[in-house]
Amino acid sequence: MSDIRPRTIFFVSDGTGITAETLGHSLLAQFPERRFKQIRAPFVDNLDKAIECASQIREAAAEDGVRPIVFSTLVNEDSIAALHQADALFLDLFERFIGPLETELGERSTHAVGRFHGIADSINYKHRIEAINFAMAHDDGISSDGELAEADVILVGVSRSGKTPTSLYLAMQFGVKAANYPLIPEDFERNKLPGELHRYRNKLFGLTIAPERLSQIRQERRPNSRYAALDNCRYEIEAAHKLMRRENIRWLESTAKSIEEISATILQTIRLDRPGF
Repeated sequence: MSDIRPRTIFFVSDGTGITAETLGHSLLAQFPERRFKQIRAPFVDNLDKAIECASQIREAAAEDGVRPIVFSTLVNEDSIAALHQADALFLDLFERFIGPLETELGERSTHAVGRFHGIADSINYKHRIEAINFAMAHDDGISSDGELAEADVILVGVSRSGKTPTSLYLAMQFGVKAANYPLIPEDFERNKLPGELHRYRNKLFGLTIAPERLSQIRQERRPNSRYAALDNCRYEIEAAHKLMRRENIRWLESTAKSIEEISATILQTIRLDRPGF
């Protein structure tokens, strides 16, 4: 590749920047050989902040020797014009879609800055907060039988197979109440599911992981321990597979998958239709 210089990427928004960053990451992932430096610029909600952001873009261009790429969800026309004064590839993620939507719906959009700042008053936001609290309160097997009845999904798998981050992502992004239970050697010796999980088999979803990757993760937590030893990881993964097959638990190999992919698969499998945020 002739141009191997890293490109600076700006995610600019008048709000949190989640939309710009999420879509920007999806697009940049199509260029895996490229190197990018990412800069978040949230809450650019007035002209002065936009001018300051444009100055940062110019500085990055001068430092890199190549113009930055800007993903923007700004709606204020003056702020957008200020950003355009900087030398950058400017990708306005709203401009491309707002126009066609206005035409189709037959009305002008509000072009309101920070339109989702009032999301805390919505029912969806309330559900999301409740789901986050539920995931934290029911992490790593900390659940009573009655509480599990409230769960939308119960993740099972060996320790450090990705259950906790997946539970929290499902809660934060989709408002899904996810509990998780670790499968431990005692469960394999008893040859049965832990606790009262057998009563909620229709809610169970298993996560598994390559033993080599599991060993790496556990080494970071407990270096040179039996817990992290590769042969022990292989034993636990194989035993977990046998248990999940015997109990007819749906499961997913997570080693090479992102949390987003894992969560989408879980939602599709358990047929939960939840909006993202």
